[in-house]
Amino acid sequence: MFGFFKKDPVKKLQKEYLQLMEKARDIQRSGDVVKAALVYEEAEAIAVKIEELSS
Repeated sequence: MFGFFKKDPVKKLQKEYLQLMEKARDIQRSGDVVKAALVYEEAEAIAVKIEELSS
């Protein structure tokens, strides 16, 4: 009955994905390419989850 109060999990994941991508960009710009790659990997894992939920 009150399903419209539930938050959309895809929107939450998209927000987290964007935050990780920005964090990875900033890390890469500071010169730590290895750490940036790890953060990009986390972001890609979230992108896969988003794709699974969207289809």
